[in-house]
Formats: sequence, structure tokens, C-alpha cells
Amino acid sequence: MSTTTEINGDSSMEQVLMEYPGARRALFRKYHIGGCSSCGFQMDETLGGVCERNNDLDVTEVLTEIQASHAADEKIYIEPKTLQAELEVSPGLKLLDVRTKEEFDAARIEGAIHMTREMMQEVMGKWDPEEMVVIIDHQGRQGLDAAAYFLGHGLKNVRCLRGGIDAWSLEVDDSVRRYEFS
Repeated sequence: MSTTTEINGDSSMEQVLMEYPGARRALFRKYHIGGCSSCGFQMDETLGGVCERNNDLDVTEVLTEIQASHAADEKIYIEPKTLQAELEVSPGLKLLDVRTKEEFDAARIEGAIHMTREMMQEVMGKWDPEEMVVIIDHQGRQGLDAAAYFLGHGLKNVRCLRGGIDAWSLEVDDSVRRYEFS
């Protein structure tokens, strides 16, 4: 995702998260901001306001941290067409779908495995940590959190489908139904 909006201390947290989907994770990891109700933030709150009430953090430093985290996130993404090519070479490639059961039942990429608690235990305990795993979500945002979790727990080749199943439907396979949340 290329930066199209200039983010600064006056930007709302909603704007920050739209521009940098992994910002919540970056803020929590470095500053313990946003992980619970006592350190959370409102979407209409400004980045400057969040920094001010959290030990008067330097906005420029915090923004630099968010941007560095975003650059690392960009390396996790796999483009839909690239995934299509990978599947042609490696049809057994593990596709792990982290959407709800209802979403998974409504539309899915052939061969994808739905993430359940039991499946998470299997992934962590039995899957080869060197093997590529691609995380699929609806639009490619929440999947980054799942990918970061698995990477942080020893899996070494986890990717996230950029744009999620929505992009897959638009760019690769239009037989996969698109949907919106109501």
C-alpha cells in the first residue's frame, strides 16, 4: 500500500490505521498502546493526542516506528497473481483462512483450511516451520495480525494475501463470491 494521505500528529487514529493497517500492532509492541481498555484509543482521537496522554511520546518517533513496522508488513504480503503462480507450482501450499466460519462457508479459495482453535494447535505443533503458509482474510488487513502471530511463534515463511479473498476474486478467480459486511 502506498502512502496517499500524509499522516501526522493531527491525523485521526482511523486515518493512521487506514494508511498503516499494522499500526495498532506496532503501537502495542513498542509502547503498549492499544492492547487493552486502559491503554486503548478512540478512532477519532488524534495521533498527537494518543502520544500526549501516553507519557508525552514524541509524535515523530512514534510515526517513524509505525512506518518501519509498515515496511516490515509489506514484506509479508503476497500478491494474488503471485499466489496463483505459487499454487500452480506447489498445489499443496498451505492456505489458512482466518475469516469466520460463515464467511468461509460463503466463499473460499479451493484448498483453503479454515482456522479453528484445533487447527491453530495443529499449525503450532505439527506443521513444518519452514513451509510456506499463506493467511487469507476478507480484505488483507486482519490477516497481517495472524501472520505476525505465527511468525512470532516460530513459523518462518508466513505470508498474507494482499487484499484478501476480495482481491483474489477480483484479480484471479471471479467465481469466488465477493461479499460485504452489513
